[in-house]
Amino acid sequence: MSMASDAQDVTSVVRMLSAEWLKALTDLTKSSQQAIELHQETLRVGGLLMTVIATIELALRNSVYENLTQHFGVPNWLRQPPAPFQWRQPELKKVALAHDSACRAEYSKLTQTEKHALDKLAYPQGRPSDKSHLARAKDRRKHISVSDGKVVAEITLYFWKRLYGPEYDQTLWRTSLKRTFPDKKIMRADVAIQLEHIYQARNRLAHHEPVLHKRFSDTMQAVMFVLAQLLVAKPSDATPLAKLLANDIEELKARASALHARLDSFR
Repeated sequence: MSMASDAQDVTSVVRMLSAEWLKALTDLTKSSQQAIELHQETLRVGGLLMTVIATIELALRNSVYENLTQHFGVPNWLRQPPAPFQWRQPELKKVALAHDSACRAEYSKLTQTEKHALDKLAYPQGRPSDKSHLARAKDRRKHISVSDGKVVAEITLYFWKRLYGPEYDQTLWRTSLKRTFPDKKIMRADVAIQLEHIYQARNRLAHHEPVLHKRFSDTMQAVMFVLAQLLVAKPSDATPLAKLLANDIEELKARASALHARLDSFR
């Protein structure tokens, strides 16, 4: 840490990060400076882990999307799946939010002239004089078309991992999603448990919280499960996805091992 000899700098950093945020590390090390050093290394390990998780999330969502596109066999199945299938309420809301977010993104790219042109579609009888700017923007966005790909890009990991839950066992897993984890020995619950570990780790990392010790072990086990099993009939540590992330995982494991060893040295 470059400010090692400057107590004033240490005090300033503690104030910025907050003593409460650093409390667990400060209590462990009995040193604000070492607490800050461990905090930064924890963030670096978390950054590496987030890179791995982000890649897995992309691979999972695109695999599921391709699988269900073939299964449903109709366009716009995300927003209007064919009967008798119906989304559960949480997934229905997530799809609606993702669609709105995609429309917002497209709307933000329009020129003012293009935005005003949407008034003809939103208000065929003429724009009401009492409409606020925000209300007009909302009405205009309803007439923007976005591709499924752009909607998919806005859907969070929460949605994709939910599809492996018991609520969709009969309607999705047995009929289609089993093919995303085709090893005959794998049960739906096995996939659900591992994706939950990844999801929980992702959420912690997104809030700058540590993923260490048992959480880290559980997350890495889940990561290796997906790398070895996604879209392959027999588990392998040499799948295309595993090869893609091999260097990242090697560095991640080394960094995490060193960090855990340093943390343990204070106990």
